[in-house]
Amino acid sequence: MISINSQDLAAKEAYKLISGSVIPRPIAWITTYNRDKSVINLAPFSFFSGVAGKEPLVSVSILRKEDGSIKDTARNLIDTKEAVVHVVSEGLVHKMNQTAASLDAKETELADTNLETVESKLVAVPGLQAAKVRFEVQVYQYVPIKDAHDQIITDMFILKVVEMYFDETILNQEKNYIDAKALKPVARLAGPQYANLGKTYRITRPK
Repeated sequence: MISINSQDLAAKEAYKLISGSVIPRPIAWITTYNRDKSVINLAPFSFFSGVAGKEPLVSVSILRKEDGSIKDTARNLIDTKEAVVHVVSEGLVHKMNQTAASLDAKETELADTNLETVESKLVAVPGLQAAKVRFEVQVYQYVPIKDAHDQIITDMFILKVVEMYFDETILNQEKNYIDAKALKPVARLAGPQYANLGKTYRITRPK
């Protein structure tokens, strides 16, 4: 085994090793409004996971920019306390990648795509009509992650799912489960690499 002390690594090197090891990662494709609700921001984030079921919670960590400034999605979540989180399916991966471009906060990523939005029920920001799964969410907890110099390096959010939407082709309503093969989720690997679901198999959990 090759042993590396994290203190010997530059931040970019540490990020590359972590993001290349913690794989595959689901992608949260998030719409938010700015404070005055004049601009819809749309951006993907792969430090994304489930947190709890009793309270339907998910988490997303939004790393700060290299200059230490906050990203638009994180600022919008702090200001408005709400968003819509979408799961990225295979047919949407290229449009998702388009929305990863760095734009001015006054511009919307939707302008560079032909994605249509749909009105939400419990939050103000609209969702993406094309996504097979979308969650209307509200900020449950904001956790600023700081470095040894007390500077925020990541804005982490615990988000409560308040309304769920599933395409009819992926939800078994009788048994209430998601058909992963029909969903065709896209996973993030390292750098510009992505992966599809591939082969699945079943293992029975011991009692």
